[in-house]
Order: sequence, then structure tokens, then C-alpha cells
Amino acid sequence: MKITIKTIAELAGVSVSTVSKILNNYEDVGAETKDRVLKIIEEHGYSTTYSNKAAAPRKSMLIGVVYAGKINAEFNHLFFVDVISAFKKRIGLLGYDLIFFSNERLSDDEGDYYSRCRQHQVDGCIIISGDEIEPGIAELDQSDIPCIGIDLELTGTRSGYAMSDNGSISNNAVEHFYLQGYKEFGFIGCSDTSRISQLRENSYREALQRYGLPVTESWFVNGSDFFEQSGYLAMLRMIESGTVPRAVFAVSDLLALGAVRALKEKGYRVPEDVAVIGCDDIEACKYVTPPLTTVRQDKEKIGLLAALMLYDLINGQLQSSSVMVAPQLVIRQSCGALSRI
Repeated sequence: MKITIKTIAELAGVSVSTVSKILNNYEDVGAETKDRVLKIIEEHGYSTTYSNKAAAPRKSMLIGVVYAGKINAEFNHLFFVDVISAFKKRIGLLGYDLIFFSNERLSDDEGDYYSRCRQHQVDGCIIISGDEIEPGIAELDQSDIPCIGIDLELTGTRSGYAMSDNGSISNNAVEHFYLQGYKEFGFIGCSDTSRISQLRENSYREALQRYGLPVTESWFVNGSDFFEQSGYLAMLRMIESGTVPRAVFAVSDLLALGAVRALKEKGYRVPEDVAVIGCDDIEACKYVTPPLTTVRQDKEKIGLLAALMLYDLINGQLQSSSVMVAPQLVIRQSCGALSRI
């Protein structure tokens, strides 16, 4: 069995971050714990080559980029592409380059994120949220490597996160539907394992209750991801339930566009028969027919904040922190007004 820092931590009954602190000569570890860990390291012949390198002042000027989870939240996800683009521009101006870590080569003994980050001596990490987050993400979050999550709530002492206010996203959608006279509401989410989709669904249900509006469970459907085909299939399932709502909110624009396609195929008019609101405000929203009403996430601001927060974490100018960015409703033609008479 190959001995890794994770193995040492388990044998010593301490966290990976504690072992890392000992290897990197941090002073906030008790003498007894330090002696126990060093003894185990000596007994098992653990190589501290790259750990000793990390003990020197960090000069790599590298930032690790991790796409967490099994969802396709990678280069083809337009929201994250825009966030990473804004992040790259600002962190580049601060003197850093990016290194991307693959989640296709994770293994228990040598492929975990923390060990690979240490091996490449990254100064910090940005972690992009997906579904079914790997245990290695929590290990990285709780380590001494500064990390910023995007749509991912990190809790480590040297971590933080930046994301849209997901409660406000759903509230904006419900409020606009309500102001336009709608009373029957549907919802299209991502998979059951998506934390972001769950947050938006919960807020959507709460907003409906505040306005005294009914919740019809057959009109709440989840797809398998945030992409167009999932929205198409979810809308078909809603239609096949026998009735359709007058208004549908989808937790991403791509899901919304898929829903619009399914409605048109089945003979429904948008917005005359069913109004649709999406989320993100990707460029395609302006050019589809009808142009899509959506709740805009300020992708550039999220990326900019992530870069500045990570820089300050790396340089000891910021403790663990989180930022919620306000969304904005963008009104187009996929949600028209109804008469209340």
C-alpha cells in the first residue's frame, strides 16, 4: 500500500490539514500531536519531498481550478465558463496562472485533490460546484490551502465562497409571475443531488406559500442535469401528467429552452398558453423565439469577487468569508401579462 498524507492522518487519528501543518512547520499544533504524527511518518517511510518544498515561501503563482462532482459542470456549462473567464482575467492581472485538475483520475491512494495540489505547489484553489461532490473536496476545503467555492458552500478556516443569492432568484421569478396575473405554477430543476437546484426549489415553494398560491406536485419535475435536453424531457413528463401549469420556472436557461421546445412540439404557445422564466441570462436568451425572460446571475461580478477573495486569503488579508451576489430579473417576451378580470 502506498503511504499518502491521508494514510498518515488516519493512522494518527488527526485531520489531513493537521498533518499538512506539521509537515509545513506551522506552530499551532500541540507538541504531543506533532510527535505522534512524526513518529508515524518515520515508521512508514513517508516521503516528504514535496511537503518540504511547500514549507518554503509559496512562489508558484499558480491557482488550481477544480470542477467538483459528477455533473457536466465543465467547459460546456455557459454560466461557469463566464465566471471562470472573469476570474481568470482578474487573477491574471494579480500575477497568477491557472492549472486545471481533472476529476477523471481520482484514486484513494494517490489521486486526491489535496495531494495533487501540494505536488504542484498551488497557492490556492477555486472549486466549481457540481453534483455528488467527491469526499476529496471536503478534504481540500478543510486543509491549509486557501480555497474559494463557486456555487459551493465551503467551511474551512482558509476557505470562502461566492454565489448568487439563490433565494432571491426564485423570489424574483415568483413575484414576476404573480404580478403578471399567473396562479398555476410549475418548476423544472436539476437532479435531486444538486444543492443549487434544491435551494432554488425550496425558495420557490416558500415564495408560492407567501403569495397564497397552490403547489401542485405533478408540476414539479427534475431533470438529470442543467442542460437543454433535460429541460425538454422534464417538460414532456409534465405535459404527460395530463395538465400543464400556466407558468413554469426553470433553474437554468438551458432547461428553460428545452421546456420551450417541448411545449412548441406539443402544440402549446409561449407565452400565450404557458409562460416560461429561466435563470442565468446566457447570450442565447436574446435570440430564441420568443426571447426568454430570465433571472440574471452577475457572472462577471461573481468571478471578480472570487479572484479578489482568493488573493486576500492567500495573502492573509481575509479570513473565511462568503459573498451572496444579488440577481436581476430580465424581462423579455416569454412571460406575458394576464388579465386578472
